[in-house]
Order: sequence, then C-alpha cells, then structure tokens
Amino acid sequence: MLPNLRHQKILEYLERNGSATVLELVNEFGTSEMTIRRDLQALEKRYLLRRVHGGALSARGSSYEPPYLTRVMEDIEEKRRIGKAAAALIKNGDSVSLDTGTTTLEVARNIVNISDLTVITHSFPIATLLVESLRNRLICTGGILRMGELSMTGDLAVRAYEQFYVDKLFLGVGGIDLKFGLTEFNLDDTLIKRSMIQNAREVIVVAVATKFNHIAFTRVAPLKVVSKIITDSSLDPAFLSLYEKEGVEIILV
Repeated sequence: MLPNLRHQKILEYLERNGSATVLELVNEFGTSEMTIRRDLQALEKRYLLRRVHGGALSARGSSYEPPYLTRVMEDIEEKRRIGKAAAALIKNGDSVSLDTGTTTLEVARNIVNISDLTVITHSFPIATLLVESLRNRLICTGGILRMGELSMTGDLAVRAYEQFYVDKLFLGVGGIDLKFGLTEFNLDDTLIKRSMIQNAREVIVVAVATKFNHIAFTRVAPLKVVSKIITDSSLDPAFLSLYEKEGVEIILV
C-alpha cells in the first residue's frame, strides 16, 4: 500500500475508533512497526492525529472538516448510488439548488441529460461540470473563494440564494442527529445552507450513512425542515423508524 493511501486509512481507522495502538495498526495494514511509527510521526506533524505512548489518538474535533480532495476519494460507490437516486427525483423544468460537497457533485453528474432545468450553486466543481450542458440554465452565486472546499462563501453567496425560490434543494451536511438535526463544520457553510433551506420548496439531504449519529460544529437546521434523506444501505436499520417518526423519509440505495 502506498504511504499516502495508508495515511488516509489510518485517519479513517482513528475516526471510527477514536484511538489505535501501533500493534493494532500493524495488524490492520500488514506492515512493520517501524513503518507505522513513521506514519504516525508524519501525520502528527500535519496536526491530523496526536501520538501517545504505544499509539495515537484522533485529533479531529467537531470543527475539523476533511479536505475536499480527501473526501472525494471516500465512499465513491455509495456517493454514486446516492447521486443517481437523487437525480431520479428531478423532473424536466425543475429549479434546483445544489450545495457544495462531494455527494452533491454526484447528483450533478446525473442531471446533465435532464432538460430545461435551472440550477443554482456555489460549488466550483459542480459549476464546471454543468457549464458545458446546453440543456439547462446555470446560475453561480458569486462570493469569496474558499480554496479548500472549492466553493464560494460570504454575504454575496447568502444573498444570491435569497433571490431565488427553488423546487428542490439537494443539501450536503457534516452530521445528522435526531436531537441536534443537521450540523456543519464551519459557520460560513452553515449560513449559506440556512439561506438555501429558507427558499426551497423541498429539502433533500444527500449523505453517506457515516454522517448519521454525528454532530459537527455548528447547527444548520432541525430535522423538521427535511422531507427526504438519501443515504447508502449500510445505515443501521434501527434509524429508519426513528427518523420516520420525525416525518423524514429515508431512501436507501
């Protein structure tokens, strides 16, 4: 396994478990103890974990958002299925808001052949993907470029969404929780999402199952604003009835 891929897998292991011993990581990745110790040292220098005697702890707090270029390589097949299922809900002539994120990008990939759409987004990757489509109208919000996320933020983006009332909003989130609702990693994204939600006829969350039972740094909105959540089939079945009681339809793909 290449070092960069192993580093990503180590961080994923820590995110799932909170901590790991060197021996656990040696067994997990089938490499030497010396290699794992070098990996941990390299990741600590990037402030991605905290080394302790015999192992490491996750350094990710509730406001830590994994980089876009890291997330785009995670849960690829699940996101593709979610994107396809989300696009199936869109009809010719709909107006649609697409949030920034790697899962909403998969929604965009599946709408290029739907006709007469109006799409508004603050995501550069989504805008770049849709700009060559002659079938639809594309509106970009403007704003301040957030390099790590490849999105536009700030008051310009917020005010742009306030000008349009759309049929469907496809929203990405940092976390989904029964008590705290939808949460996000930073305030800039949260303010934009709130503006998007306010002016959408239907709010549809697209998120992999690992986002459930997770609380990020800032609260976006309560669950009552959501009509549907599209997620992958690895979601614990126990969640289905709990969310249905809150009036949220869960679509598993």
